This record gives sequence, C-alpha cells and structure tokens, in this order.
Amino acid sequence: MKRIAPLASTLMLTLAGTSLGLSAARAADSADDKGESLPTVNVTASGSKDASHARSASVAGFEDAPLLDTPASVAVVTAAQMRDQQSRLLSDVVKNDASINENYAPVGYYENFAIRGITLDPASAYRIDGLTVVGEQTVALENKERVEFLKGVAGLQAGVSSAGGIVNYVTKRPANVRSLTLGTDSNGSRYLATDLGAIFGEQKQFGLRINAAHEDIHSYVNNGDGWRDFASLSATWALSSKTLVQFDTEYQQKAQHSVAGYQLLGGTTLPSGVSPTTMLTPQSWAQPVRDSSLNYRLRVDTEVNANWRAYVQAGRSRAVIDDYLAFPYGSGGGASSTFAANGDFDVYDYRVPDDERRNDEAQAVMTGKFATGWLQHELTMGVAMSRRVVDKSDGISVLVGSGNIYTGTPALTPSDAPIPPAYRNLDSRQKALFFSDRLQFSERWQAIAGGRQVWLNEQAFGADGSVTRATSRNLFLPQLALIFKPVQNVSLYGSYAETLTMGSSAPFWVSNFPTTLPPSVARQLEAGAKYEVSPDLALSAAVFRIRKAYEYQKPDDSGSFTYVQQGRQTNTGLELGANGRLTPRLAVGASVTAIRARASDTGTPAYDGQQVVNVPRLRSSVYADYALPGVEGVNLMGSWLYSGRKPATRDGSVSLPAVHVFNAGLRYRLRINGHTATLRANVDNVFDKRYWKDAGQYLGDSYVHLGAPRTARLSLQYDF
Repeated sequence: MKRIAPLASTLMLTLAGTSLGLSAARAADSADDKGESLPTVNVTASGSKDASHARSASVAGFEDAPLLDTPASVAVVTAAQMRDQQSRLLSDVVKNDASINENYAPVGYYENFAIRGITLDPASAYRIDGLTVVGEQTVALENKERVEFLKGVAGLQAGVSSAGGIVNYVTKRPANVRSLTLGTDSNGSRYLATDLGAIFGEQKQFGLRINAAHEDIHSYVNNGDGWRDFASLSATWALSSKTLVQFDTEYQQKAQHSVAGYQLLGGTTLPSGVSPTTMLTPQSWAQPVRDSSLNYRLRVDTEVNANWRAYVQAGRSRAVIDDYLAFPYGSGGGASSTFAANGDFDVYDYRVPDDERRNDEAQAVMTGKFATGWLQHELTMGVAMSRRVVDKSDGISVLVGSGNIYTGTPALTPSDAPIPPAYRNLDSRQKALFFSDRLQFSERWQAIAGGRQVWLNEQAFGADGSVTRATSRNLFLPQLALIFKPVQNVSLYGSYAETLTMGSSAPFWVSNFPTTLPPSVARQLEAGAKYEVSPDLALSAAVFRIRKAYEYQKPDDSGSFTYVQQGRQTNTGLELGANGRLTPRLAVGASVTAIRARASDTGTPAYDGQQVVNVPRLRSSVYADYALPGVEGVNLMGSWLYSGRKPATRDGSVSLPAVHVFNAGLRYRLRINGHTATLRANVDNVFDKRYWKDAGQYLGDSYVHLGAPRTARLSLQYDF
C-alpha cells in the first residue's frame, strides 16, 4: 500500500474539521469547550473529564456499570492519564497496572500482553467499544476516551477467549472540542495530532468528532525508525428522544523497522554487555513492517419504555501486515533453535506479505429492570455472531548468513526464492446466546447469575485448499457472583467463571508440526473487596485462582520434542489497588500483584512446580500527580515500576533479573491568546537502567527483549 505524503491526510482532516467546528460553534449556544453530551437515553459518562479516577466501566458486562457493583477486577486508564504520560502504544498504558505484563512486544511490531500471567489471544482478547478487533495491529489511542482491562476469565463477555482477560478501548464521543497537539522526543521524533468535534442541529441531535495524527518515529534503536498516519471519525444522530445511532471508523497506516529480540546463548545464558540501541540484523534489503488497519462499527440504541432498552451493533476489523525482515534466529546453520554460546546467530530472509486478518461481529442486546415479588432483577440478554478469517501466504524463511551479538552482522545477499501465493488459512465462526441477571435481594445483598451458550465451528486449511483441521464445540460457560455491601461504599464479592480457550499451534521444529491443540475450558475463582473512601478515592483487593491446560514442547529421550497439551497451569494471586486523590493536590494510582503460576502433572518432572515463563512473582506500579502549591497550573508527576525475577526457561534455570524503573514528568497549564494550553514534559527511565523487560514466546520460540533507555518527551496541547 502506498504511503500517503507526510501530514497530507492529517492536514486535510484538520482543515475540514476546523471549518466544521467553527461553523458549528457559531450555530450552537454557549457550549462547554470541554465537551457536551447529546440528549440521549442511554449514553452515560464514565466520570468528569478531570476526574481523578474512573468510577465505571463496560468491559465486565454489556453496559457501563459502577466499579463498586462489578464483581470482578477491572482496571481503567483514562484519556487524561494517557495524555499526561504521552502514551502512544498500549505498552505505555499497561504500565499503570501491575497485573499486566508485556509478552512478546518488540519495538516496531504489534504487541501482545499477559494478564494475571496468562498470554492474551490476539484473535479475541482485544475489543473496541465491546466488539472484537484484530489483535495483530497497533490500535491508536488518539480517539480513545479510556482503556479498560478485565482481569481474569471472561467467558460471559467473550465466549472463546484467553483466560487472562480482555482489553476494551472506549472511543471518544462527539463533543464541542477543538485541540491541536505537537510533540517530539530526545530521539528526534515528530508528532502532530488534532481533536476536532461539534454538536449541532436545532435540537443538538447531531454530533461529529474527527481525530487525526501523524508521527515520524525516530526509535532509540539504530535503524529502527518509521512513521504512522491515523484518522478517525465518530458520528452520532439522535433520531428521537428514544433512539440514537452511532457510527465510528478509524484507519491507520504504520511502517517501522521491527527490532528482533535476543535468544538465550546456548539456551542457558542471558546475553550480557549488549545495548538496547543495537539492531542485530541491519540489512539494506530489509523493509519496515507495514501494518494497515481499518476498524468500524455501527450501533443503534432505543428505549422501549422506562424499564427496557435495546441495542444492536455490528462491526468489522481488518489488518494487513507485510513482513520483509532480516530475522536472527538459532545458530549453526539451522542446527540449533537458540543463539550459540559465543553469541553467533543465523540470519533468515523472512517474508510474509499481505498477511490479512479480519474479525466480523454483530450483537443484539436487551436490558431491563423488573420485579418478581420482593426480588429485583436487572436482566441482560442477547445474541451474538462473529467470524474470524486469516488469509496469508506461507511466505519464505531462507537462511542467508550469520552474525554475532557482539561483532555485528555483515552485509548479506537476500534470497531469490519465490513467495508462494496467499490462501485462506483459517475460518472460525461463533454463535452465542447469553444472559446475565443481577438479583437484588436487599440493599446489602446482590447476586449475579449468567452464562453464554457458545457454538464454535472452525476450519484450518492447507495451501491446496484441503481442510487440515476442523473444530466443533458446543458448550455453556457459566458465570456466578455474590455481592455483599455492609455499607453503601463497600462491596465484598465472590465469583466463579469459565471460558473456552483455543489450543495453540505447534512450532515448526517439533515432531508433530503443524498440529493445533484442541480447545480447553479454563476456570476461575475470585474473591475481592472494594472501598470507595470518597468520590475521589477507591481501594480494591482481590484474590484469584485460574486453572487452564498446560501446553508445551515435551522433550523425549531422543532429543526431539512433541507439542502437547498435558497437565495444568494454576495461577494463584493477590491484587491490591488504590486510585484517586489522597489530598486535593495529590492524585495517586498504585497497584501490587503477587502471582504463583505453576505447572503440574506435565509429564516432564523438571517443569513441574516451576513458575511459568515470563511471570514474575511480584510486580508493582505507583503513579503520583502533585499540584505545586503557590505555582498555579504546575503539576509534578512520577512513577515507580517494579518487577521481580521472571523465568526465561520452563525449568526455571534462567531468569530475567528483578528491576526498578523510575519515570518523571511535568504538566504546566497556561493561557495562549486567551485559550488553554498544556505543556507536558516526561522522562522515562530517569536513571537509564539497563534491563530485560520480557521473556515472551512467539510461534513456540522464546525471546528476551531489552527495555528502553532513558527517553525524554515533550508535547504542547492547544485548545482553541
């Protein structure tokens, strides 16, 4: 796909949006520059724009619900937090919660994560406004009001999904807003973003909002530069006082040289003396990874009567990835799947163009309140259909030479092997019926009973069109919870949930490649407490246990491996959190997570009882925002991130060391030409700590990635 000229699309949208915003502003009454909700029946705010913490979320159900009444562990990162931290990627956002960890998130490639020590499934764990989107993309944050994380099993909400949880991006709604942001960093990156919206019409029944951004990415990794263009449109039309139509679409192009991770030296030793600025395989013929994505959604809400409401929504998410890489992998001319003990590695010409993933989903949901005698009900019921297809070539992966992590990689000649044509790899379809009933016994006692009946049919195909695997599962996934509120601002809960997790595929180097393991059911028990100390401060605690099938490459006596689903992985943990204002001047966000993630009954004694790869036993995250007294508009910000040791091998023989990372920031609000402006300065990794950030796995192989060095960022937001 040809690249749009730098800033062209952004500038066109800026001019169009400015014209729209100015004309609408003249037509409107005196509107609040910070945003104004349409007079609709069923769109509720998650809190004031400058609230110190979110008080509701939709990720744990099908509508916004108070977090105090939600019997699940939910983390919410607001747009204000993301702006103040100058977040561009989800890896910037997840630093706010200790339960979320990077799991194969290299620079320049789409990222993946683990929640509660369980890797998320890109096919189903990522959502925008409740509908699944392709996880193999970098979702833009410019048009997001908040990012919600449901931690743990989400069978009722998602059906077939990872046992770790789900991530839901919530889109900004139309508002009277006009904003321009300019940014840069210590590597020389350039950033421009606009946020332009208006509410108009005689009854203010129409709303539009345009977000656009362009970014020239200068990576801290040599030869790791790239660019990004983004544009989105959000439109709202109140057909009547009872019916609302919403449409959202967003398009992004991103191209950046991907930075491959390291492998253990000889399979037993972490590399030492290496720099995060080093690209292992710089080659003139290697191209940036290109990721083009288009996500859109249409939703219609209607109020049936005072107690019943309904909505239907449908959406499509499509991403196309082009990989043209010089990829370091293994050593000895293909003899080993890890780097050599002296730092040697093989270099492969790896090309997989036009890797297309598409998710389609539709839902119809009805919610209502009624009573049966003294028992009050809040019922949600609905139907859902979804389809995921993958169309891609098998590509090529040809050994073209070697390099060394210390002495570098010489210029190599690329392969001239032809790339085979793309074909339909996967066609996965789901149908579901679901319900959830909140039963109010008294002011103190509530129960939630629900479940999702899932019909899954999935086929995988070979290059010749033959069916290589067919999966069909029909099952009911229950979810039960009990809530006790001894006082109005305290809730205690216990819950049980199940989900269906898809089996993963065998890597190419095992004896049973290309086997895909069967789906399995994961189960979770959770108990927790939530305490709203004040409208501005909330405390939470949760304990949980998740059990799922253990999947791994099982070694045999001959030195070969077989990919199996054998034994169990049991993650038992404790989560503590505090979010909000301790004083009128001091806002904090703090979380601590302790996880014991162990494998058992695997059939390989060396793996039994070991902490699962890439799961630290303890993580913490503390963020503070302090308004300086006597200096109007100046806030100091800072964060402290800690991660304990992370195993890098299944037998626990190699671990990434524990690490502390400190970040600092400054926010200064001022007036320019009578308008509000905000200057933000951030320094990440203040003490320039060298550390390994994750030991995630990709396609069955293990990699370790270095954390970013000290990086300074500066931005100016101008609201006009």
